This record gives sequence, structure tokens and C-alpha cells, in this order.
Amino acid sequence: MTLYVLRHALAEDLAADAEDHDRALTQEGCDHTREAAAGMRALGLKFDVILSSPKVRAVETASLVAAAYDKQPAPELIQVLGDATPIEHAVAAIAPYLMLKHVLIVGHEPQLSAICSLILTGKPDLLKMNLKKGGCVALELPNRSDRTGAQLLWMMTQKQLRRIRKKGN
Repeated sequence: MTLYVLRHALAEDLAADAEDHDRALTQEGCDHTREAAAGMRALGLKFDVILSSPKVRAVETASLVAAAYDKQPAPELIQVLGDATPIEHAVAAIAPYLMLKHVLIVGHEPQLSAICSLILTGKPDLLKMNLKKGGCVALELPNRSDRTGAQLLWMMTQKQLRRIRKKGN
């Protein structure tokens, strides 16, 4: 199965009287996500499920990707993708979905990089990476119950995904 790991796009700065959970995407973040989602389609990516952090910026990112796919599938909110849940628990929470062929998770750093590290190496801190806003990683997971020992297929920035969309036009 293929797991796609997508970081939320560019969001508003945290206002003094606001909660981090409520930070929305900027207009630029929305525009770039639409273009990147078109790049994902141009690559031929498919999703059986889209799992999102409940934080506004992640929900908006997931919704914009779903819109590029005619909202099929609609994003599902997964609490552990939006909080300080230990990485092993976050992976355990998404594990039932990993029986599908194509899964997209949308969330935040540093959790997403730690999830990738755990799935690739068996340890959440062995692989050092920093997924940029709007960036995406594709991992091929073996058909094993422990869900480690995956293969990195590719890692792209949002800008690279947007360029793919432009080449497809």
C-alpha cells in the first residue's frame, strides 16, 4: 500500500488572542494547495481515504486536495494527527486504514516527519527530515502487521507539485 504524508499549507500567523488550533490557511496557501493538488492528479495519485488533523489549517488543506478529486473521498478527522500524541500511538490510530491501497494523511511537523521515520526505520527519531509546508512524501508499506520497513518512493515540495501541474497543461 502507498501512504502519502502531506503537511498543511501556509497558514496565518498566530494572533495574540487566538488559539493555534484555529489558524487558517492564507490565500496564498489556498491557491498553492489547489495547484499542488492538480499536480497530484497529474501524477496519477489516488486516495482511498484522506485523514486529517482537526486543526483548521490541516482540514482546509485536506479539503482543497479532496476538491481536486471531486471530494471523493471526503476528508476524515483523526484527533491524533493534531495533538501531541506519542508517535507510536498516532501510527497505531491510523493503522486500520493502512489495509487500503492509497492513504493520504494531512498534519503537522514535527509529527509527520516522526511518523515517516518510524515507518521507514522503526524509530521515530532515526531519520532526520523536515517536511516543508505543503510538501508531500510517498511511502510504500510492506504487507506486514508491524508497519515498519517501508520504502521511500519520493518526497516533493509544494512548489515541485505545482510545477508538475503546470507541465500537465
